[in-house]
Amino acid sequence: MNINKCWLCSSNIYPGHGIVFVRNDSKIFRFCRSKCHRHFKAKHNPRKIKWTKAYRRLQGKELRNDENMEMELRKNRPVRYDRDLYIKAIKAIKQTERVEYLRKMLLHKERRRNLVSKKLSLAQKELEKHKDILPIPLEQLDIQQLKLLNAKPKSTANIKAMEQTKFNTRSNTKVNVKEDENKMDLD
Repeated sequence: MNINKCWLCSSNIYPGHGIVFVRNDSKIFRFCRSKCHRHFKAKHNPRKIKWTKAYRRLQGKELRNDENMEMELRKNRPVRYDRDLYIKAIKAIKQTERVEYLRKMLLHKERRRNLVSKKLSLAQKELEKHKDILPIPLEQLDIQQLKLLNAKPKSTANIKAMEQTKFNTRSNTKVNVKEDENKMDLD
């Protein structure tokens, strides 16, 4: 069974599916669906369309080509059947799949780590921007207290620790009550 790749989005095209466009110079373009064919006719660049493999590779969202992915390329050499050769090929395929999976996981971990650091920096900027709303000064809050205030409790010990930190942060603020006006002033 011959599985081709879409010229635009690089997805698999199985037999009996897709569209084939042959240009006057005999160049063959295969498309998985009419959406890809439409983009090709409109002369859109696949590297600028966000849902294509080319865009995802350029942006670092997917792995770039390496030696393991070259095994997918079709080779036009007929090979005489040899049992040992096929056993080695199956072992190599399993090993390359494992390596590719591990590399993808590493890529996703790196991307997540970058996202977490970006979110933390955005949260710190937001705190700096709206520090006048906080019940206590921003300088008195440390990272562990912020994490405890925002964390979801997992056990009773964590609940008590969270309540204690909330109580401590609230007790640091001074509240003056004016009895004649019944208004509160926060200092």
